[in-house]
This record gives sequence, structure tokens and C-alpha cells, in this order.
Amino acid sequence: MAPPPTPQTMKERILETADKLFYLQGIRAIGVDTIAAEIGISKRTLYNHFPSKDALIAAYLERRFVKPRPSDKPPAEQILGTFDSLERRFAAKDFRGCPFVNAVAELGPKDRAVKKIAIAFKESRRVWFRERLNELGVADADALATQLVLLVDGSIAQDLVRDDPAMARAAKEAAKVLLRNAGVDVGDGEKQTATHSKRTPH
Repeated sequence: MAPPPTPQTMKERILETADKLFYLQGIRAIGVDTIAAEIGISKRTLYNHFPSKDALIAAYLERRFVKPRPSDKPPAEQILGTFDSLERRFAAKDFRGCPFVNAVAELGPKDRAVKKIAIAFKESRRVWFRERLNELGVADADALATQLVLLVDGSIAQDLVRDDPAMARAAKEAAKVLLRNAGVDVGDGEKQTATHSKRTPH
């Protein structure tokens, strides 16, 4: 028999509520009074756990900073699976884009604390792609990793504008082209090496 779930601490309740409201309605639109009222506590109680709204914003973004789970799947499958996950996320009713990009867009680049967390998150995703590409023996894994994260961010932006989860599928097809050109077998029998990436004239 499974043990009963551990009750949330007040700090966890505050952070969970802030996460939901900040992400769905915007950081600027939500004040600490709104968060406190949603939970049914006083602002003083909230400030006992988070001394300022800035501290709460930083905690919200750090909560969203989740590393990919380790996987036994082949590296190429892991890379392309990223876009499958994006498509599922795009289809969710509560999808509002990348919380890190949203935070920088809302608060501006001068908010160094927020920008630092956002850069760290984006770089961690780029490094994850690079590690998978290194496992595949790709020559310029660093550059290709950058191109792949651009496809991720581009598909997110397109979905927000078009409200079309198929944007992730289009990005996945573009990723396949990049991987094939780097000599990676993407599972469709069209692997090619860099030396054969151009057709030989007849």
C-alpha cells in the first residue's frame, strides 16, 4: 500500500499558485496580493516565505528549470522525440509558450536575475542537444546543437501565433534534414555523410 501523499508546505502552496498565475496570466499582471488572496493567506504570510515579488519570480523560474530525464533510447531518437513532446505540449489548453522567454519579454533585458536564469535554461537545452550529437559522432556538434534549439524556439513562436501544434512536426522534419546532412541515420533509410550531401553532377 502506497504511503499517503506528503502535505504541501505553505511555501510550496505559494510557489505552485504563483507558477500557475504567472504562467497563464503574466508576471506583470499578477501581484503578490492576488497570489495571497488565491491561497487565502495574508501578504505578510507570503512575505515570510518570499521577501519580495522578485524573489518569488526567481523561484518560479527555477521551479520551471527541469532537466530532461535520462533515457536509454538512441541519441537521434531522443533528439527527434523533443519535437514530439513539443507537439503534445502545444496541443494542451494551458500552453502559453516558453516561461523563460515570456519572463524576459515581460520584464525586459535589464532584469539581470531573470535574464541569467533564462540564459542558463536555454544553454542547458543546447548542451543537452550537443551531448546527444557527440554520442552520434557529429563533427560540429556545437553548431548543430545551436541550430536545433533555434528550431525548438521557432516552433514555439509559430504555435503561439498560429495555434497550430503541427508547427512542431514541421520543426521535426527540418531537424531530420540537419541530422541527415551531418551524417546521422534518422531511421528512414536516408542517412548521408557530409561528403555525399550534394548530388554528383552527371
